[in-house]
Amino acid sequence: MKTFSNYINGILTPPISGNYLNNYEPATGKIYSLIPDSTDLDINMAVIAAKNAASGWAALSNEQRSDWLMKIAARIEQKQEEFAVAESRDNGKPISLARTMDIPRAISNFRFFANAITQFGGESHHMQGIGINYTLRQALGVVACISPWNLPLYLLSWKIAPALAAGNTVIAKPSEITPFTAYLLSEVCIDIGLPIGVLNIVHGLGPKVGDSLCTHHDVKAISFTGGTATGRRIASVAAPLFKKMSLELGGKNPNIIFADCDYDQMLKTTIRSSFANQGQICLCGSRIFVERSIYDRFKIDFVSKVDSLKIGDPVDEDCKMGAVVSETHLNKVLSYISLAKEEGGSILCGGHRKIMHGRCAEGWFLQPTVIEGLPHDCRTNQEEIFGPVVTITPFDSEDEVIMYANSTEYGLSATLWTSNLGRAHRMSEKLVSGIVWVNCWLVRDLRTPFGGMKNSGIGREGGYEALRFFTEAKNVCISY
Repeated sequence: MKTFSNYINGILTPPISGNYLNNYEPATGKIYSLIPDSTDLDINMAVIAAKNAASGWAALSNEQRSDWLMKIAARIEQKQEEFAVAESRDNGKPISLARTMDIPRAISNFRFFANAITQFGGESHHMQGIGINYTLRQALGVVACISPWNLPLYLLSWKIAPALAAGNTVIAKPSEITPFTAYLLSEVCIDIGLPIGVLNIVHGLGPKVGDSLCTHHDVKAISFTGGTATGRRIASVAAPLFKKMSLELGGKNPNIIFADCDYDQMLKTTIRSSFANQGQICLCGSRIFVERSIYDRFKIDFVSKVDSLKIGDPVDEDCKMGAVVSETHLNKVLSYISLAKEEGGSILCGGHRKIMHGRCAEGWFLQPTVIEGLPHDCRTNQEEIFGPVVTITPFDSEDEVIMYANSTEYGLSATLWTSNLGRAHRMSEKLVSGIVWVNCWLVRDLRTPFGGMKNSGIGREGGYEALRFFTEAKNVCISY
């Protein structure tokens, strides 16, 4: 039985309360570790550590902070297999996915922002005959980074890296469901001798640790990725305190397929965009709209490929789908499948819990599920399910499918398949989404802005957008 600790002021620290939470392995349904059940007392201790370190860390040159981020990246890379095994065990995802996506992307996040900060600067504006204005970009101080359970280290590093690069000190709260790689990151920071207090990692429940972070008067900004309901709660308590907020929230993303697409490439990618990480990626395309002339062909081919997906123990190298993250989440997804039936949907494949044998007999596995016959405005097509469940719907025209795509309260991402260049531009302009992928999915250039519209969040992450968020602009005007 592993027992994790908080990382505060450069050392591994037990929770002040002495209380711990059970942490389950999704593939087995059994407890395998304990994590700190932290409270506002632990947060206060982390804030003090971060405040004490803030001026010294901000005073370092961009190049010096860049060097520290590079050291973090290099040490994670040295321990890459240990991180991948931990991520797979903690989250239930296939080990192959953790090896090829989660951990490499976390390494890339640290390296990208290590390089980006050395190129980041302010602006100057010359007023001829009068003077000059220039803009300073200065660190905020102590900031909070709160990450979800679906891509634990991937998304935690996406926040920590730009915050540290910009000169802030950080208190990070990983999901209490998936704490393992955040704990390993603590060990990395100790291994490389990161200055104490610069990064602090506090484990625990959202209502205790998250709320305390969001309301603490010394925390100047909050970067959060997670559900829309939680984001709304954070905004309600942080906005009156005038904290900066970046909220990347839920999605109900459309995948729009026209008959003139590259069919084979579309089909292969749509399997990924529907069921990668058991559908537990905020960017998965859970509403698939197919032009009517190819709808029947697509349905047959898609269902056939979904039926052939191998569900198995995440440690199996050939496993394509692992377990969903928790028993609570499994039951939530199953409830939506029941709802879809009540709303008149037909289950083309899947729809049931997958019963495994041996080590995984009590694990939380779910068959990938494809549903048709639902109206675009039913609850199944409007609410975020966040699991291996997609709906398929035919359409006849651009205007019709745009209406379908934009009909939800979300606007995170959209995918469009067509070889018509004019249509690609037309549709991309009309889709109410922060990201539109044309003839691809999950292709990410880390320089580009990332975030959603409507109830999918506020603010943007990525590239200079993240560095701007984690700094305060100060204009200096000098008269001649």
